[in-house]
Amino acid sequence: LLDTKACPARVSLYPEQRQNGDRRHRLGYSHPALDRSVQRKWHASRKGRPTKGVRDSKAVRIILERYHDKLYTFLSPVNVHDEQARDIISIALVRIAQRGNAAAKREITKLLRFTIDAWIEQCPELSCWDGRYDMIQERIECCIRRYRYSGSFMAYLFKSLEYAGRGLRPIVAYSLDDFMYSRKAIRIHRGH
Repeated sequence: LLDTKACPARVSLYPEQRQNGDRRHRLGYSHPALDRSVQRKWHASRKGRPTKGVRDSKAVRIILERYHDKLYTFLSPVNVHDEQARDIISIALVRIAQRGNAAAKREITKLLRFTIDAWIEQCPELSCWDGRYDMIQERIECCIRRYRYSGSFMAYLFKSLEYAGRGLRPIVAYSLDDFMYSRKAIRIHRGH
């Protein structure tokens, strides 16, 4: 227990707590700066315990079986309805992965890699991510962990990759046959 004489800042200003020997007073949890009615709502730390990694793949199998005929949308969506189906599948898997399901995280990461590879080939904004597989994996995991709003997860992922890619330099290949300081460099660029 804390000694209130050694630490006068933790002394309660409320005499009823000092008289009753309240445990919160003895541990120094009293907050005289807050109103009495609000004190019990205040928490020292908003962070909860980290979720345990659940390896149960039953929920993942249910989602994948339900949308089995729409999994092609991660590779090449044909129309707006396919993009909506892709959003529904991705949000369902992301929500399960956020609860700590390792199988859902693995499955959504695998499906998203197809989409991101297509984006890298087609979109000049994301062409700087070409060849950065570990960084893409980290960015996918961050997006899964941080996704909170109820909009499209795929749009959130695209914008996250676009904004994070602004600081990336394109990969430049040098020939070992050329003189070292000839400044002849070939940018590796797919497509356009």
